[in-house]
Amino acid sequence: MQSNNTGIVVANAPISYGAFEVTVGIDPNVPDGAAILEAVSSAGYAGIDLGPVGYLGDGAELGKGLAAHGLGLTGAYLELPFSDASELDAMMPELDAMLDTFDAISEFQRGLPPKPTIADAGAEHRRNAPGSGQSNPTSGYSPEQWDAFAVGLARVVEHCRKRGYEPTFHHETGTYVESPEEIAKVLEISDIGLCLDSGHFLIGGGDPVEYLRTWADRINHVHLKSASIARFNEVVAEQLPTTAIWEREVFPVLGEGDLDCDAFISTLKDIGYSGWLVVEQDILPQTAERFERAIADQQANRTFLAERGL
Repeated sequence: MQSNNTGIVVANAPISYGAFEVTVGIDPNVPDGAAILEAVSSAGYAGIDLGPVGYLGDGAELGKGLAAHGLGLTGAYLELPFSDASELDAMMPELDAMLDTFDAISEFQRGLPPKPTIADAGAEHRRNAPGSGQSNPTSGYSPEQWDAFAVGLARVVEHCRKRGYEPTFHHETGTYVESPEEIAKVLEISDIGLCLDSGHFLIGGGDPVEYLRTWADRINHVHLKSASIARFNEVVAEQLPTTAIWEREVFPVLGEGDLDCDAFISTLKDIGYSGWLVVEQDILPQTAERFERAIADQQANRTFLAERGL
């Protein structure tokens, strides 16, 4: 399910700079979209994820901004309530808004097409107890809920494909799909490709290097981040919600934390992965200085990958 023979194309995301739904338009220290496009381009990335709709621009304005900075759009992230048909009905306009954005920038798009990056919407009890997929699997979906999930996911996948886009499923801490077993269930009940997120996979209880090989034929998108298991364990021990993962910076710069980055990159090459490799260092900055330092962090991440042939 991998892309055509384009090789591995390295990109970044606004959340690496602390710009996402809980900061954009709320924290005055968030850089504007134009500054992020410049930072990503200057650091040497070939693409960028969308982030909050409108943050990087809308329609043709977005396309022109991407083109002016030599960037492709990698995709956009959206959590959906697959197991609840009525709630999913209410969310379909948001999915269409994402796909409309992809359509609007298509004439400006460089290289690979953007991926609708979809995830489970989760529930409060899972968001308030990150890691439950591994530590408390009975908190997850019942067989009946998985059946409903499969129907909802199939609907979304078909809708994306009818619109001309191949979706990818993103496992996410604090949702109903975070442990290796839960991810395997999604792959079992659907034909969707997988966005393997190395950082979320680590704190979800799995070895991302091992599963790159296990699921090589299903991986059609990759989010690259490291993770500090010790920091994550502190979040769990203190019974903090999922947002603490960003605040405590569980995801450090590449080369720090517990991801064997060299093995991960080597395995990506070994399995012949071809597609977007989106560097995501999810952070929730608490100071203006931390927002500023994020730019240097993403330059360091790009240099780290360049030194490894990417």
